[in-house]
Parts: sequence; structure tokens; C-alpha cells
Amino acid sequence: MNKNYFSTDITLGVLGGGQLGKMLLTETRKYDINTYVLDPSSQAPCRVGCNKFFQGKLNSFDDVYNFGKGVDILTIEIEHVNVEALERLEKEGVKVHPKPSLLRIIQNKARQKTFYQEHNIPTSNFTVFNTKQEVIAAAETAKLQFPFVWKSAEGGYDGFGVSVVKSNADLETIGEGPCIVEDYVPFEKELAVIVARNTDGEIKTYPAVEMEFHPTANQVEYVLCPATISDAHKKLAEKIAIDTASALNLTGLLAVEMFLTKDGQILVNEAAPRTHNSGHLTIENNYTNQFEQHLRAVLNLPLGSTQIKTPAVMANLVGDANYTGNVQYQGYTDLMAMPGVNIHIYGKKETRPFRKMGHVTVIGSTLEDARTLAEQAKNSIRVISVKRD
Repeated sequence: MNKNYFSTDITLGVLGGGQLGKMLLTETRKYDINTYVLDPSSQAPCRVGCNKFFQGKLNSFDDVYNFGKGVDILTIEIEHVNVEALERLEKEGVKVHPKPSLLRIIQNKARQKTFYQEHNIPTSNFTVFNTKQEVIAAAETAKLQFPFVWKSAEGGYDGFGVSVVKSNADLETIGEGPCIVEDYVPFEKELAVIVARNTDGEIKTYPAVEMEFHPTANQVEYVLCPATISDAHKKLAEKIAIDTASALNLTGLLAVEMFLTKDGQILVNEAAPRTHNSGHLTIENNYTNQFEQHLRAVLNLPLGSTQIKTPAVMANLVGDANYTGNVQYQGYTDLMAMPGVNIHIYGKKETRPFRKMGHVTVIGSTLEDARTLAEQAKNSIRVISVKRD
């Protein structure tokens, strides 16, 4: 296990300069680890926290390859990157975590679901389609039963590229191109477990959290820790997450999103091989936060304790549905005087409807108290712009 990373010229490269990268850089700066970042935006949140910032396209072979040649270890904060470039870099001796082979699976939801099926990882039933017209034809001939969940095979994120289809009229709203159709799962709760694994094979899980989704935006609104489920379900969720990470030969972090069904099953929905929205509350609430843990994993350092300190609830701060433009935040000053309220602003200069602009984590003596205060905090802070849409 090589520990000679602190205050050296060994360089960690990060593909993606958004809020996940920004929070990761807090940990690299704590340990004085040399970092380069690549992102398409000159205003990326990461630009002020790394040793060197490079502007380039994450889906460009040349941009990713040329960036990767200048680092010793390469990791991601977003999975939508050029895998061919990563494969070339790996062959040339750059350590790439997570591996390009894992990213190929995760980037495409059809491959991801098929992988779960082939490795006996519990997941919902699904069918792969190549076109929108194939989905419509299957629905018209009753091969598909309403309701079902449509997902674009590639490119979806934060609720985009996902639709619950309840009728023929809803079919008109789905996208073109390759996709999967999943059985609609009647679930009691949506859960997530984050797994960390270093190259020596040491593996640790964070306690299961419970996610509450916005009813129309289809993105996480609140995350509750610990999840209000039985001890047996907590253990099962952690086991499934470990099995998934092991099957994928993970190095780094894997956030595994799951359904707890009404009949007591736990099914994997999808996974992300990086730090994740469901783990933001670990900054205040766990002995080792997810960003430091990811750093430890990709550098093959000992993994830290994932024990929680107290109940906590995270609330996403997203752009108001009626505003687009240069961002303004209102209503946060009173919250900053409240014990247990922790505000994180990501540094994105422009807001748009439902864009993730920050989050609030509330720690409390009980989960109920934290949930109440988190909702108050979320409703108090407005993310708007000068001009209304």
C-alpha cells in the first residue's frame, strides 16, 4: 500500500469540475494532494480548488486523453466521460479508478440492468428497446402493461431521461433512441447504500439512507439517515451493495440506489461509481465523509470509519422552477444562526429550473426533529435570478 501522496508531485486527475469535485477537493487540500481538473465550463465550481484547471470536453477522446497523460491517477466525479480515452490511458500505465470496463457497464442502463441480471443481483424485470416506435408497438399489442418506467439507455441524470408511463398519451412524451422499459415497482421506500473499496480489496459500507423524491422533478429532495427500516433490511441492503461493488470490481465509491418493495424485497434500481447526492450528509454526520473515503479508495489508503454521529437529514437546494439566469440566494441568513443547520453552496453562477445549486444538512437529536428543520430550511432558501422566466 503506497502512502507517499502527501506534499509530493504525484498528481490526481479529476474528470468533471462540478459540486462533487469541489467537495472532493476540500479533502485533497486537507492532505496537500496535487490535483488537476478537466471540465467543459470555464466557470466550473472546481476551478478555484485544484492545483491546475483545464477546460475541455469530457466526451472528447483527445481532451480526456491529453489531460490524462499529465496525471498519475485518474478518477471521475461524473460517469459520462470518454471511455475509449480511459482505456488507452490505462494501457499506457495511468491508474484509472473506477476502471473503464466498469464505466462501460454503468454508462448504459441496458448494459447495467443486464449485468445485474447475469450476476444474480436482484432488480426489477425489464425489456430493452432500440426505438420509441418499438415501445409504442409493444404497448399497443399489450406486450407492455401500464404503468411502466421508461429510461433512456444513455445520458439520463437527475430525473432527466426517466418517465413513468401510465397511458397511451404518456407514450408521446418519451424520448427517441435506445431505452429500457422496467416493471413499475410498488415500493415502500427508496434507499441508497454507498460502498467504498480500495485496490487492496478492503471494503466498507455506509449505513443505508432513505431518499424522498420530488413528485414532479423526479430527483432526490431529502435524504434521511439512518433509514427507517428494520435491522434485517439494513443488513440485506448493505449485502446487496457489497455484492454489486464486488461483481463490478470496483475501486472507489459506488452508490447503489434500491427499492424496498411492499412485499419486503430489496431490488437494485441503478448505481453510480462516484460520490453521490445521497452521501452529502456524511460531511457533517459520519466520521469519514464520502469525499475523503473516495480519495482514500482511489489512492489505496486505509478506509475510514463510516459510523454515523447523530441522526441527520439533507435537503437539496435547487433552482426555482420560474427562474433562469444569474443566481441569487434569498432567506438563508436566519438559518445560519440555527444550531445543526449546515448550508453548502456549490458555486454555480447560473440557475435554471431544478438545477442542483446547493444543499442543507441538518443534524439533530432525533430524525424527526432533523426532518422538520430540514424542510423549514429548504422552504426558507430561495434560489432565483434577477429576471423571472
